Formats: sequence, structure tokens, C-alpha cells
Amino acid sequence: MTTVMDLSNALAGAVERVSGWMFAVHGRPRLPSTGVQWRTGLVVTANHTVEHDREVTLTGHDGRSFAASVAGRDPSLDIAVLRAVVDGVSAADVADDGDVRVGHLVMALGAGPRASAGIVSALDVGRGRHAAGDLLAVDLTLYPGFSGGPLVDVRGRVIGITTSGASRHLQCAVRATAVTRLVEHVIRGGRIPRAYLGVGTQPVELPHPLRERLGRAQQTAIIVVHVKSDSPAAAAGLIIGDVIVSIDGHAITEPEDLVAALQPDRVGAAVTMTILRGGEPRDLQVTVGERPSRG
Repeated sequence: MTTVMDLSNALAGAVERVSGWMFAVHGRPRLPSTGVQWRTGLVVTANHTVEHDREVTLTGHDGRSFAASVAGRDPSLDIAVLRAVVDGVSAADVADDGDVRVGHLVMALGAGPRASAGIVSALDVGRGRHAAGDLLAVDLTLYPGFSGGPLVDVRGRVIGITTSGASRHLQCAVRATAVTRLVEHVIRGGRIPRAYLGVGTQPVELPHPLRERLGRAQQTAIIVVHVKSDSPAAAAGLIIGDVIVSIDGHAITEPEDLVAALQPDRVGAAVTMTILRGGEPRDLQVTVGERPSRG
């Protein structure tokens, strides 16, 4: 019984500790979301809860309100970084999420504070529009308003940011390392760059005879249906009808894979795009551009 009580007290203490780093984020009508001060003056939350062209305010655990502005967004990971001067609030204790294992006991916290307990149910669940390894699946309930809040271990260390916007089928958290990567972009450059090619695509099936001839196992790729003029894709020579099969060796099976392959770190870098043109493979070197920001 003592062990159970010790664990119960440890969880309650973790909630009390983390609540000092959290805010209610008022970035949409009605229901606020949750945010965490990741670095001094930089608060992270779920991107889908902060509307464009809307004033954002934060409410601390002590009831104080603070004005905030959007410093950067990564819609693919559903993370927004807010800039705010929040006197008297310390930055979160961010853990090394490399130590996280399936079965570890965790809590998702929402402003209030509110808490929901469960376990890590899967690692490296990222696919589609998410880079592999950036998401954790958790077996717990994300109540309304929890999005953008911290996922913490039993010591009260933050190992991720929860969001209901990352998956339609799983309860997920963005790993702390991925969040830190985005925050560092803001610290270094004042924003989170968004990779841009300037193409419109849709899925296309690769016929079995073509897969056999090319020695490829993937059943689908994406076909280019639009190329914007003066875009990185146009500069590289991509044309309508080209079928994008892979980027830097990573298979592209659906449009969301293209988003996952073009993370902020790729802006300004050259990537090798393997395409099919007239059924014949060829490689194109594409320098990834930056999408104009809406704020």
C-alpha cells in the first residue's frame, strides 16, 4: 500500500510542479487550449488551436494574463511557438525523450490544472505528413482543451506536447526533441521556416509490370498536376505528369509523404528527387525553398 501511495503522491507532486509552467492559451473562440513555456519567453502550444489573424493571450496558473504573438508554426506537427513576456514563470524541465519506453506511465496535463494518466503505447508512430519518430502514441484521454499541453513522466519532466490534431486515429504527443528543434529555429532565425516546392500532386498507382521493371515494391507514388511558375520545382525542371517516387531515397507514396520529407531543416538544401517521366526513371536535384509565411 505504501508503494501505491508513494506513486500517487509522486503524480500529484508532478502536476503541482508542471502547473507553474503552463498557460491557458486563448487563440480561438470559446475553448482555450494549453501551452508550456519551453524557453524563457517562448511558449509552445498546438497550432490548430491558434487561429490566424487573431490576438492571442495567455492566462497563467495564478490568473495573470499576458499578450502573446505567433513566432512560428509547423502545421505538419501541429506545433505553434508563441512569443510572450511572462514575468515570474520559469521554463519547463524538458527530459531526454530518448529514454521513453513503451509501457512507461505518463500524464497529459491541461490548464487548470487538469490531468489524465495512462501509458506510452507506441514509439515512432510518425508516417504520412509526420516525420518518422516525431510522434508518440499514448493510451490516455485528451480532454477538450488539453491540446498543446505537456506530456510528463512521473517526475514531472516534459517528454512531449499532446495534440488532438496530429492523428485522427491515435492519441498522440509530439516528442520533446521535435518541439525543441522547432523552438531552436525561432531562437536562431526568429521564425520556423516552412519548406516549399511549388507543386500540386495527387496519388497514383504504379502498375505491377512497371514496379517489376524498376525493381520497386511501393504500390503508389504521386503525380504532379500543377507546377507553380518561379518555384523551386519549376527551376529544377519538374513538369506536369512527372511521377514523384522518392526523395533522398525515402519512398513517396502519397502527398502527405512529401510534406513529411520536407521538414524545416531542409529549407535551402538540395534534395534528390527520383521521378518517372514517360515511365522511365530519372533523378532531379531540387533546392527546397521557403513558403511565404502568413504569420
